[in-house]
Amino acid sequence: MSSYRAAGVDIEAADRFVGSISDAVTKTWGIDTVGGFGGFAAGVRIPAGYTRPVLMMSTDGVGTKLEVARRHDALDGVGFDVVAMCVDDLAAVGATPLAFTDYLAVGKLDPDREERIVRSIAAACATAGCALVGGETAEHPGVVAEHHVDIAGCVVGVVEQGHEVTGSNVRPGDVILGIHSPNLRSNGFSLIRAIYDLDRLDEPFEDGRSLGDVLCEPSVIYAPAVLAATATGGVHGLAHITGGGLPGNVGRTLPEGLGAVIDTDSWTPPYVFIETARRGSVPPADMYATFNMGVGFVAIVDPASIEDVTEAFKRRGHVAQPIGHVEESVVSVTLIGEDFKR
Repeated sequence: MSSYRAAGVDIEAADRFVGSISDAVTKTWGIDTVGGFGGFAAGVRIPAGYTRPVLMMSTDGVGTKLEVARRHDALDGVGFDVVAMCVDDLAAVGATPLAFTDYLAVGKLDPDREERIVRSIAAACATAGCALVGGETAEHPGVVAEHHVDIAGCVVGVVEQGHEVTGSNVRPGDVILGIHSPNLRSNGFSLIRAIYDLDRLDEPFEDGRSLGDVLCEPSVIYAPAVLAATATGGVHGLAHITGGGLPGNVGRTLPEGLGAVIDTDSWTPPYVFIETARRGSVPPADMYATFNMGVGFVAIVDPASIEDVTEAFKRRGHVAQPIGHVEESVVSVTLIGEDFKR
């Protein structure tokens, strides 16, 4: 006689796991959260103050960074990776995140591991200012390897109609501010895994930290600072610098006929990028098209608003500095600097 448990799915263990994360999840709930923990669904009311609210959504995952984190036993930060990838995409259009849900696919339920991950997601949601209203952990025996896990998330946010940041207000002469990223965040890890030996994650790498510690450092969450900067009224365009780097993302917020000129000598990329290029013999163009290179977010601003926007980021712990400008051009993004001189 067979059973669901014999097939590899332990419903009783899953129920116990759900109970173990209830406190972490419900701590992210505010007065606008609707529903109860453990039900079929939960939601949020649209906060007061909107007259024509537009709901925006975004979904993303951790990607193959998760495998590095699993091998280094660094799962306590991966929640920041999945939440950042979702809420910062919302912030790039001026939307405030309201509610987040997660999806974990595992080969075999490991309650301690899954609890670490969900608590990390909850902590990241608290940082982003949104409620973790639900999720799903699915066992896929025979499909997902027993010790493996994959994570995806979805976020819903709101913006007042007409206040969306679309880039339509970008003008020639606008200044491009780069918002500092101290690490890889959650992009480019297929190349990272090809360059670095994952059997040597404990080797010394930088400032007393191991290679694994540096590679698995959690993603920065920019959304609260980006929304505060947008509230100054001086932001014309926003770009979340993820896969595709600066060339692949800045152009997405520019009107036709305008181009961004970015001086890569105006900041120094963190050591992990320099060492990755060296070890992998990766050309500069490929590095900038794969990684954020130390710029995790971009704000395109009216020159008269640089001080206000920079201060808004500074008050929330982020360094924003001019890295380029907008001009009339048929080329979307041009990188200049010593690495790109012919």
